[in-house]
Amino acid sequence: EKNRKKMGKGKSHDPKDGKRKEKAKMHLKRNIGYVDGVSFIIGSIVGAGIFVSPTGVLKHSLLNVGVALTIWTASGLVSLMGSLCYAELGTALPFSGGEYSHIKRGLGSLPAFIFIWTSTFTKPASNAARALLFAEYATQPFYGICPAPEVLKKCLALAVLWSLGILNGCSVKMAAWVQTVFTLLKMMALSVIAIGGIVLVGGRKESLARFEDAFSSEIPNASQIAEAFFQGLYAYGGWWSLNYMAEEMKNPSRNIPLTVMTAVPAVIVFYLLVNISYLTVLTPKEIVSSVAVAVTWADRVIPSVAWIIPLSVAVSIFGALNSSMFTLGRLSYAGSQSGHLPVLISMLNVHSCTPAPAMIFSTTIASIFIIPSDLIMLTNYFGFSAWLMIGLTCASLIVLRYREPHLHRPYKVFLPVPFVMVAMSSFLVLAPIVWSPNLQYVYAFLFMLGSLIVYLPFIHFKLHFAFLDKITCHLQLLLEVSPADESTESKCE
Repeated sequence: EKNRKKMGKGKSHDPKDGKRKEKAKMHLKRNIGYVDGVSFIIGSIVGAGIFVSPTGVLKHSLLNVGVALTIWTASGLVSLMGSLCYAELGTALPFSGGEYSHIKRGLGSLPAFIFIWTSTFTKPASNAARALLFAEYATQPFYGICPAPEVLKKCLALAVLWSLGILNGCSVKMAAWVQTVFTLLKMMALSVIAIGGIVLVGGRKESLARFEDAFSSEIPNASQIAEAFFQGLYAYGGWWSLNYMAEEMKNPSRNIPLTVMTAVPAVIVFYLLVNISYLTVLTPKEIVSSVAVAVTWADRVIPSVAWIIPLSVAVSIFGALNSSMFTLGRLSYAGSQSGHLPVLISMLNVHSCTPAPAMIFSTTIASIFIIPSDLIMLTNYFGFSAWLMIGLTCASLIVLRYREPHLHRPYKVFLPVPFVMVAMSSFLVLAPIVWSPNLQYVYAFLFMLGSLIVYLPFIHFKLHFAFLDKITCHLQLLLEVSPADESTESKCE
């Protein structure tokens, strides 16, 4: 209350002024439309993987072309089922925070806190890895066959992180515009690969033979198919991103399901076409042995402009990083609103109505991971946690169907679908631990359980330190931020 009075100094609060001026409520604005939503989903899914190394599926399929393409399709369909489950939750509960908000509503505060505790560690580390990979591709052309200096790559990665952090913290419209532009650029690059390989060399008999006898090679066993399936699902990761911005979607009841049904099938089609193009130009053995398959493809098909592929990889990573930072800021914002993170993080800038403190918070953590980049390797063992949270989110949908049957649901997914997703998530969580047990998985579980050390005193028993209020007060004044939903005369657009 003391801080609100300070923020109000210099403003007129006379009742007469209140009649002359309509006071706006401070909240996130619905600036994201259908096209922006499609751009964010595609931009989140399509990163460097499809350009650099789509070899995992083919390798674990024992170079069987038919099995590999089937797994690419099946992975896409599983991702589509998951996104449809999320579409129901996003339309029924259009709040920022994605899985966090849905798990909290369906399963309670503790599972939601474990989710945000884990995400606060893993998602910024993932952003740091993307920024470093972008720096790798952006600097390498200037050094030829020599490796670029590590200090240069880290400085560029930090610059990109903070540029995008500031952009997302200043304007949602600008962030959405950047996302749309970079998504169009990466889809153009994928179109070049998809169409180029088929048109230029699609008539070769040896290329066509690979598809006529697609299933003639050795058939992988169940364990190998599961490993290939893991690789395929990893390539589709990011389909869940739209729910993080549900609170900012225009007409979410209509646009969320429509966006999902447009973006995810489009990615499935593009992934299949690009893989077919790779297999048309290169043999399965060449694809598996290639460090960057798209570069090898370009050297064969368009050698005079092969430089366009490394540039496309950098563009694709940049777009995926922008989308990831946008969603991570909304996760921190939602967690703070629920009291699971410091209250300052839930405040909005009084001029732009953006969660600027949340963006600063998530960007700072990602920056810390860049400095000792070997820490990023630890996050590989948290891969199972992503599917654990997807399983909990789909379980939340099932719980809410029975516990809150009268909740308004503009879109309802076929009920067996979330049951399938829960079963699939359970398998994907347990399989890597059972097949390749590693002490690192124990550390990952202990880290997740370590959230109880924070949850019990600060969330459950509401332990509070008065000096934190003073720090919050000064930071609020410095950053020009105000609590959401507070009546104010801000100039929010």
